[in-house]
Amino acid sequence: PFSLQNQNYKCHGSSKGKEREQRASIRFKTTLMNTLTDVLRNRPGWVEVKDEGEWDFYWCDVSWLRENFDHTYMDDHVRINHFRNHYELTRKNYMVKNLKRFRRQLEREAGKLEAAKCDFFPKTFEMPCEYHLFVEEFRKHPGITWIMKPVARSQGKGIFLFRRLKDIMDWRKGTAGKKFASLEAQPARAPTATVNPSGTHDTRSSDDQKDELPVENYVAQRYIENPYLIGGRKFDLRVYVLVMSYLPLRAWLYRDGFARFSNTRFTLTSIDDQYVHLTNVAVQKTSPDYHPKKGCKWMLQRFRQYLASKHSPQAVEALFSEIDNIFIKSLQSVQKVIISDKHCFELYGYDILIDQDLKPWLLEVNASPSLTASSQEDYELKTCLLEDTLHVVDMEARLTGKEKRVGGFDLMWNDGPVSREEGAPDLPGMGNFVTNTHLGMQGRWEVGVPGGAGGIQHSTV
Repeated sequence: PFSLQNQNYKCHGSSKGKEREQRASIRFKTTLMNTLTDVLRNRPGWVEVKDEGEWDFYWCDVSWLRENFDHTYMDDHVRINHFRNHYELTRKNYMVKNLKRFRRQLEREAGKLEAAKCDFFPKTFEMPCEYHLFVEEFRKHPGITWIMKPVARSQGKGIFLFRRLKDIMDWRKGTAGKKFASLEAQPARAPTATVNPSGTHDTRSSDDQKDELPVENYVAQRYIENPYLIGGRKFDLRVYVLVMSYLPLRAWLYRDGFARFSNTRFTLTSIDDQYVHLTNVAVQKTSPDYHPKKGCKWMLQRFRQYLASKHSPQAVEALFSEIDNIFIKSLQSVQKVIISDKHCFELYGYDILIDQDLKPWLLEVNASPSLTASSQEDYELKTCLLEDTLHVVDMEARLTGKEKRVGGFDLMWNDGPVSREEGAPDLPGMGNFVTNTHLGMQGRWEVGVPGGAGGIQHSTV
């Protein structure tokens, strides 16, 4: 039992002395109505709690987190689906700030070669505070294309491409521009616990959360002008990473994900056409030739098979190894600034673009990846993803803690790289060390591979 003098605090997880292992049921709460609701309601032994009822597991939106986290007492077994200041990774401007800082740190501590492993995000400037630095860079490379993105909006809203400074001037005269002009002389706002923490980007319905900033900051980013095309169309990858702890860093990579395609053939001659340049489903589904049943997605397995048919096995392996590097380096860049709380976990949606040289670029990381399905195939993927997320979170206390694989998740980092081979030492450089990642490979189970959580196994999505 736990008593609090401060009546502002709310208590969750109190179970009259029962240990976690003895818990007859898991009380869950969520405000989201989508695939997640189906998964939670169908999970054996889980019971839904409404309104102010006590809960053991809460899949909340970021606005609840911002308003209530600091006033909520949680028992040891209680879990919640966001870290307190997740926006250090999921706000576009903070992500870049942290990556730049981490790159400088690596260069000091390990040299330029190691620091170069962070060169996976396009040159980026925060507006308005870095406007003059941006102009300097812009004038060094006349004629190239830039992309302007609001730091805390989703669905492709507010994004535009430009090649002339005049376009920025025109933008500044608009509503956002007035805010821009009034702020231009001010220093950048430092991140605080009260700063608006967005990072969503995928399709928005009742599940993705948006945060409206009182003043809208943007990032100006060099546009990748040579994206890898399939059928003449641009695409990006949505990949899922589950972080269970930052100190120590413990991260799982999901095998499945998808490539999101634009409906219109790629060209740089029409930089104003959002159907060419933005792959957001929310944008593409408004396209005149969008087919709801067909959608505009490929599963990652299909994408990897396509690459294998066009490139050498070494080239494909090198690409996916570089994508793995993006996950680890980006998480390490915020490892010291994210408040690591044992009650928190986070399922991130990474957006990765690949260029014609098979180089992957990190576009952004989403704290609230869309869990609404755009097709039957998408529904099956997200159902499996969420079931497996709950297996790893392990409210039922069925895992031993030694698993390297649970359903479709592979343990990618456990305070250091994890070896793919069973029983092999987790030390790179020792023998034929292979990292335990299987992105885009066979789905949720294979013959001879244990399913993980108490023998949990599933058929391939």
